[in-house]
Amino acid sequence: MDTRTSPHRERIAKTQQALAKHGFAALLVPSSDPHLSEYLPEHWQGRQWLSGFSGSMGTLVVARDKAALFADSRYWVQAETELAGSGITLVKIPTATATHHVEWLAREMKAGDNVAVDGAVLGLAAAQQLRAALDKVGATLRTDIDLLAEVWPDRPALPAAPVYEHRAPEAPLARAPKLAQLREAMARHGATHHLISTLDDIAWALNLRGADVDYNPVFLAHLLIAPSGATLFVGAGKVDAALKAALAADGVALAPYADAAAALAALPAGSTLLLDPKRVTFGLRERVKVPIVEAINPSTLLKSRKSEAEAAHIREAMRQDGAAMCEFYAWFEAALGKERITELSIDEKLSAARARRPGFVGLSFSTIAGFNANGAMPHYRATPESHAVIEGDGLLLIDSGGQYLGGTTDITRVWPIGTIGEQHRRDYTLVLKGTLALSRTKFPRGTLAPMLDAIARAPLWAHGLDYGHGTGHGVGYFLAVHEGPQSISKALPEPHMAMEPGMVTSIEPGLYRPGQWGIRIENLVLNVPAGSNEFGEFLEFETLTLCPIDTRCIEKSLLREDEIAWLNAYHATVRERIEPLISGAARDWLLERTAPI
Repeated sequence: MDTRTSPHRERIAKTQQALAKHGFAALLVPSSDPHLSEYLPEHWQGRQWLSGFSGSMGTLVVARDKAALFADSRYWVQAETELAGSGITLVKIPTATATHHVEWLAREMKAGDNVAVDGAVLGLAAAQQLRAALDKVGATLRTDIDLLAEVWPDRPALPAAPVYEHRAPEAPLARAPKLAQLREAMARHGATHHLISTLDDIAWALNLRGADVDYNPVFLAHLLIAPSGATLFVGAGKVDAALKAALAADGVALAPYADAAAALAALPAGSTLLLDPKRVTFGLRERVKVPIVEAINPSTLLKSRKSEAEAAHIREAMRQDGAAMCEFYAWFEAALGKERITELSIDEKLSAARARRPGFVGLSFSTIAGFNANGAMPHYRATPESHAVIEGDGLLLIDSGGQYLGGTTDITRVWPIGTIGEQHRRDYTLVLKGTLALSRTKFPRGTLAPMLDAIARAPLWAHGLDYGHGTGHGVGYFLAVHEGPQSISKALPEPHMAMEPGMVTSIEPGLYRPGQWGIRIENLVLNVPAGSNEFGEFLEFETLTLCPIDTRCIEKSLLREDEIAWLNAYHATVRERIEPLISGAARDWLLERTAPI
């Protein structure tokens, strides 16, 4: 690329001109929106528009004479490629939660400098941390201007997809009882009002779904719950008359999306507002004039604990998802070497197989199909301009998932292509041992999720190996594929990360050799009771995902007998649950791939 004509270099230059015009020393562009979402509507994808970096996480800082993008190890290879020619420096950070951009700004800024950021998309906790760092060097944080509005001429409009109800039987608990649960939690906190801005929390609380955000069945809105009613701030025309009446019957009124901040400013004297400081923006928080109670959204805790009825629907969604994968993999292995198969056609064929299953709504994230070196990038995505053909020898990693009316799926498998070597088998088996170790763990109820992380890493650590991402994330119920509060990772434990019955979490250790191959073996698991004694209640994991784990990649000498027994029992369950749903080549493939070892 000619760096003199890079569109992103030109956009950075235009932004730097705007900085000079307004007297700012730097602009911070986070990967966020007014709801602190993981996947952003195009209107708030300013970081990608300015830099060209398309990863889902990352922070851009544009100063008057330089620009830097901060990204963690999942994106280093991708970012180096996408930033080429932009003039933007990649700053490699250890984790997605690292605050190196704050430290960078504190070093680069001097007394009297102003740093701009759109307060409407800056998290409250992030704003407090950034302001404290800038105060130490005499710089000022300005949150009252959105420079993107000035430099982005063709900025996309807000999405306008309709809102719809998530109905029974897949929504077992009605809207009114959920709102009652939230008001009970508000009362325990001594709050009269509660603002929810996170989209999956709103969708859960009201049994509503939408299509405003890629892969997540949610819609743009804020929800303000009062003692005897609630207000949903949502775009005009997104809720039809019938749904508006149904919401009104449960005490939920509609108001314009843009009016949420004004409503907070107008809360009556004597009110106390419950806010989650990690799930609300600075722009909304600064409008509040009444006393505030800070605590995690009660809905975040409630929706993480799936009921028995929801768990039953999830199990059925896993059966349908497993059947779709059997159909796809049967086609894939039969076509390999006979048809031209690329990472893109894998996505197309697998998505089409899922679309044929009952209850399917859409994908839960962008399918990752990475062959050999592409699989070494944990968040790789094939594009028409850059993708691999599946031919020759090596490992193919496929990470995919679906949204069903009765649940959300997320699964990663690795398959041998042609001839693989001893090193492939060793790496694969060590990752598998990590998956098995954590899948078989029993632990006391209330164990903080990060405490479980080392169990999956231990087989890799024993050989001097590790991976840069977390081991497991919570998964929603026909909602976000990444859901809190639990996180099996190296994150510093917090009390609300306690593991409770009904939580659905991924287990996905990995190993990545840049330029060579990547391995990740992922299942979703459900926290279920495992008995109690004088030491308290214990939990264990029920493996929900139903798809064979390829045994051709295994170095059997590295597995213990109990590990082999678990794998054989898992494959027997997969065979028993999925076989009634498929026939022909898909059934033959299932039987072959679930044969005991």
